[in-house]
Amino acid sequence: MSENHRAARPAPNGGLALLRSDCGNCFGLCCVALAFTRSSDFAIDKDAGQSCPNLRQDFRCGIHTELRTSGFAGCTGYDCFGAGQRVSQVTFGGRDWRQEPDGAQRMFRVLPVMRQLHELLWYLTQALDLPAARPVRAELALALAETEGLAGQDPQALLELDVAAVRGRVNVLLLRTSELVRAGYPGRRKDRRGADLIGARLKGADLRGANLRGAYLIGADLRGADLRAADLIGADLRDTDLRGADLTGSIFLTQSQLNAARGDAATGLPDGLDRPSHW
Repeated sequence: MSENHRAARPAPNGGLALLRSDCGNCFGLCCVALAFTRSSDFAIDKDAGQSCPNLRQDFRCGIHTELRTSGFAGCTGYDCFGAGQRVSQVTFGGRDWRQEPDGAQRMFRVLPVMRQLHELLWYLTQALDLPAARPVRAELALALAETEGLAGQDPQALLELDVAAVRGRVNVLLLRTSELVRAGYPGRRKDRRGADLIGARLKGADLRGANLRGAYLIGADLRGADLRAADLIGADLRDTDLRGADLTGSIFLTQSQLNAARGDAATGLPDGLDRPSHW
């Protein structure tokens, strides 16, 4: 197996670093497989399966350093969790869609399936590293191994996979993990699951141990807020102001969520995530 193939697979212990995008080992799949809708996030409309006009022949983005100023902020907020390089280098054995146009559509259809599986691998790996998750650690490890096994299937099996059912099983464990972590914070823990907090003024708010799963925090002011041990899985952080906020110890936060938000050098981040360059 080549070095590229090894890089595309999560390690046996599920290291988060190996569930990060590696565009150098991908064939620009997200730039072709996904659809764009003209909006504040994308400057153009693009159908799924149509190559973005900014994708070069070497599969790199021609405006990578100017994406946000060129009207493609949505691209900077996307993270495949390492699915792109796995589909490119492992599932399809290093064959790119330009060389094999007959199989291109199949590759494009596999990408979103793999991305969902890799997202689950990210959450499960993070959960396993949480001391408070000890009571469910064996179940988390089993779910991680099972999800990794599903991700290693051939293209046809991946396309036939009931991903929603897989997500449902894993989510039960992630909810239990969240409850265990958040129970460690005394006092009344805010439950704002799925709440409409668009534009909310939460500057300096004490949100330790809060349940913010799926909350809409678009454009919210969270400057200086304390989000330690807050569950942020699926929270919409587009244009959320996180300057000076403390996100250390928050759970189930992803790089794509950070990339879509605004922050600064004073924003505290959990281990395993990078400070976005536009901050």
